[in-house]
Amino acid sequence: MERIRGKVAKVLNSREVVLNVGADHGVTLSMLFDILQPGGEDIKDPDTGEVLGSLERSKVRVKVVDVQSKLSVASTYKTYEINIGGLGGFGTGELSKMLTPPKFVRKVQTLKSDELTPETIKENESFVKTGDPVVQVIEVELQEG
Repeated sequence: MERIRGKVAKVLNSREVVLNVGADHGVTLSMLFDILQPGGEDIKDPDTGEVLGSLERSKVRVKVVDVQSKLSVASTYKTYEINIGGLGGFGTGELSKMLTPPKFVRKVQTLKSDELTPETIKENESFVKTGDPVVQVIEVELQEG
């Protein structure tokens, strides 16, 4: 099965991008895409220095939330938890922090873009930009035997 390939056409905000592929290209709702580092990473033979090939490296994975004929909108969807409370009696620091119970909040992964968007993005890694290549993610379901 050939994977659908395209590019980021526009960064909408800290979680959403427009892809330059849509229903005309086979894109459907909930389809997953990896936003890739442009150009990939060349792998060289340690003995000869010959380039053996190039690896596509993913920056972030997004899920399609809206599909039109020639474009689609995809959003980050993975979540993680961070502690915004105290240490719960462990570690070092102020006594009050040590005695305050931990408080975890769930956050949704962002695109971590350095382009101007309506929402400020303060994270400093894995920048997503217009023109970054994207590739469909094909997840193989494990069948129980």
